[in-house]
Amino acid sequence: MATELVNPDALNSTIEFLTAMVTPALLISATGSLVLSTSTRLGRVVDRVRQLEERLSDLIYAENKDDVPLYDKRVEVIVDLLDKVTSRSRILQRALQAFYYGVGMFTLTSVTIAVAAFFNTYRVVPIPIGIVGIMFLFWGSVLMLRETRMATATVNAEMDFTWELARKVAPKEVALKYKRKGKHGGLGLARIKDESEVPDTFGGE
Repeated sequence: MATELVNPDALNSTIEFLTAMVTPALLISATGSLVLSTSTRLGRVVDRVRQLEERLSDLIYAENKDDVPLYDKRVEVIVDLLDKVTSRSRILQRALQAFYYGVGMFTLTSVTIAVAAFFNTYRVVPIPIGIVGIMFLFWGSVLMLRETRMATATVNAEMDFTWELARKVAPKEVALKYKRKGKHGGLGLARIKDESEVPDTFGGE
């Protein structure tokens, strides 16, 4: 008797409605994770900008600039790093904005699904809204990919300067034990076992 009281059409409609409501919720959860990670990266970039500003101020107001190894190069590198890190922060802000727009669109999708289910009208409306949310999610991911590439370039630039500084200040007996390795000289240091292979200049140039 109980099975006869169940309306299959009503049951299918309920399942369809619940499935439609769950999909935006999953997208909201995924986008929320991206918002959290992007906010963390933005905070680290802001802290990095402040550190570079402090380093630049210390160099500018140094009393004996001639005693600072590679003073001009240091200032140039820090200014270049500030430019890169500032660009990264702006990209992260745009990505964060895109993710928030995506969360808003997915939430609106859930609302329109509920409205369409209750009133049985405008059933097509949630589809374009969901597509807009997905486009915001895609655009934010593209921006994050661009920021990741810039972060790699920033690390490479700083490591290259660190290597150049090491060449300048390292004792000769230490310098002769190492040579450059890889595309970005100084990112990888290979120990030379046979000192007869050591070149005349530190870095194998």
